[in-house]
Amino acid sequence: MAALITFTPISPASYLPLSLRKLPSFNPIQCLGTPQEDIQISSNGHVATSFPEKSVFTRPATSSPPPRPRRIILVRHGQSEGNVDESVYTRVADPKIALTEKGKTEAEECGWRIREMIEKDGAADWKVYFYVSPYKRTLQTLQHLGRAFERSRIAGMREEPRIREQDFGNFQDREKMRVDKALRLRYGRFFYRFPNGESAADVYDRITGFRETLRADIDIGRFQPPGERSPNMNLIIVSHGLALRVFLMRWYKWTVDQFERLNNMGNGNIIVMEKGYGGRYSLLMHQTEEELREFGLTDEMLSDQEW
Repeated sequence: MAALITFTPISPASYLPLSLRKLPSFNPIQCLGTPQEDIQISSNGHVATSFPEKSVFTRPATSSPPPRPRRIILVRHGQSEGNVDESVYTRVADPKIALTEKGKTEAEECGWRIREMIEKDGAADWKVYFYVSPYKRTLQTLQHLGRAFERSRIAGMREEPRIREQDFGNFQDREKMRVDKALRLRYGRFFYRFPNGESAADVYDRITGFRETLRADIDIGRFQPPGERSPNMNLIIVSHGLALRVFLMRWYKWTVDQFERLNNMGNGNIIVMEKGYGGRYSLLMHQTEEELREFGLTDEMLSDQEW
């Protein structure tokens, strides 16, 4: 059954600073259109009313491959209740933990930063397409981040369970979790599996499946409306700190040792993979060497980003 997502367009007043704007109220997941406009999203996240899914079978065999998206933008959710008070995990299921008010503001500011970055390209036909973890805090992040984009700029959205948070084992025992996290440091951050939960290696396996789906989507031009071949598509992946680090590890083929040196992203922050001069996605097109070193990249990892 198709899910419903409501899009509300931005107005000229939306370009004012956050402190001067009167923000409308939104229902989950609400991201942009008119309050009366319900857009059906199919089970694969495509906006069926405007952009029927384009498959490899609808393209003539002689056509050239569709252009790859200009960017893949990784977004960590805004500040959540669990980031402020870890005891929340003992009484609220991890997938149901919500954003704080600060987290909602972080998410909206993140959306405007992304829009500003995209508009600097000077392209008139740019669009965004979202992949989002089904956890409440990531869905709320998308809801508030999406306020920066009017309906015509959104090519679609897909809820993707494989980019969810690492499973720590249902309701958490606070003291036991402290012991487990200490054991993880001794055992190794990548291979330590939480009792009744996952290791980062387990997350790597499902992220590998997601990466293959993403590459297939790119290859068949899933994000392109029929008849369009714009190189100005921007994919936005709204997920969690560890899942995004594992995604980067898998994409760039980093080693376990290199992964374990990485630092977590801040809440509401982004890492941008942008097509470099050779056509491959590079972290150095948007981030500086200093920023990537702070994230944990070594000289060897940085040299691999110089396309």
